[in-house]
Amino acid sequence: MRIPSARRADAEDGIEFHVNSGWRSREYQNRLFRVAVAKYGSTEGAARWVATTDTSAHVSGNAVDLGSDAAAWLSAYGAAYGLCQIYRNEPWHYELRLEAIEHGCPAIYPDPAHDPRTRQ
Repeated sequence: MRIPSARRADAEDGIEFHVNSGWRSREYQNRLFRVAVAKYGSTEGAARWVATTDTSAHVSGNAVDLGSDAAAWLSAYGAAYGLCQIYRNEPWHYELRLEAIEHGCPAIYPDPAHDPRTRQ
């Protein structure tokens, strides 16, 4: 990911990146999804918060969950590094979108259930 160059730039602004979650194995992602199904009562409810193993950007290595200071900084400056907030309900979740460097980040989905990439 482009985190190292963004880290250098955010350090100049006094912000520290704290990565809470990055790449996930298929097994771990599946466990997170099962826990979410139990918590939210259905696969549809869980899909608002956790992607399946086949659709998770964490499993593909293209997503990172950050601490609040870094997330706020990336909301303002992330597009320059190809790092975009994708879901309104997950302000900590950023994905690598290299096209954002030239064209800006795509529109934010309300939650993962609205993202066509996560529909199976």
